[in-house]
Amino acid sequence: MSALGAAAGVLVDQLAGEPPTWCHPVAGYGTAMARMERRTYRDRRWAGALHLLAGVGTAVAAGRLLDRLLGRTGATLAAVAVASSGRMLDTEALAVAGHVRRGELELARDRVRSLVGRDPSQLDASELCRAAVESVAENLVDAVIGPLWWGAVAGPAGALGHRAVNTSDAMIGHLDDRYRRFGWAAARADDVVNYLPARAAVAAVCAVRPHRATRILAAVRQDAPAHPSPNGGVIEAAFAAALGIRLGGTNRYGDRLEQRGILGVGPPPGPGDVERAVRLRRQASAAAALTAVVMSAVAGRRRRRRSLRAHATG
Repeated sequence: MSALGAAAGVLVDQLAGEPPTWCHPVAGYGTAMARMERRTYRDRRWAGALHLLAGVGTAVAAGRLLDRLLGRTGATLAAVAVASSGRMLDTEALAVAGHVRRGELELARDRVRSLVGRDPSQLDASELCRAAVESVAENLVDAVIGPLWWGAVAGPAGALGHRAVNTSDAMIGHLDDRYRRFGWAAARADDVVNYLPARAAVAAVCAVRPHRATRILAAVRQDAPAHPSPNGGVIEAAFAAALGIRLGGTNRYGDRLEQRGILGVGPPPGPGDVERAVRLRRQASAAAALTAVVMSAVAGRRRRRRSLRAHATG
């Protein structure tokens, strides 16, 4: 019943949003890992790997405890609801779009910092909207389908373990001088745990935009390899093709420039495209959750049939 609980957890996040920061388990995890880093930091890959293992191990242990306390379905629901953050990220993206529409570019640059790690100080209106759309796309994987996938496959331990990897990558996975070695394990682990969820997210986007499915798959195949992320590239290319816009380009991270290729064919995004991206994210999330419910029902029916056959032959 993990799949049913995972789907319910995504629904709870969409309806209720995030708990307050002071009692949010993910915020608490981030604070604890930042404090741990003061003791564990060494400019070495092995130190970063141990740091990551300590954090993920703690999250997995919490998931197993939750499983024993609430049962598999209830624990998975709670874990996925905590690990997901689709509604909150939609709110931030729509706020950026609203500021851009009103010409409040400085406010938009300040708000977009909650979504992306790139330097927003020189971003114009189009680049601010690109940042928001790309964040919505990536967070379909990181903040919705990733927790849903791992919750369905491995229950609460899977959902919380995925969230721990993703949060660690956000904290230390970027390639600046401090974290080039220490953050290597977190960045690679995030690539691994989101590889299948990213492809599932592309399938969900195709499912809710069937008239563009051929273009979406072509963009994923042709454009995504130019992106430095094996997962970010495929979902951003899928969103670009689904929305008929152009994403990608050059991002600045401090003194470092990163080339992300050109994803999709069309005009650069505007505020209306951010709003369309949020709708697409919600629809793809609903499609993925519905798939999980159907899978849970099919698995339950098979279990009942096997049980009936066992009783009949016994």
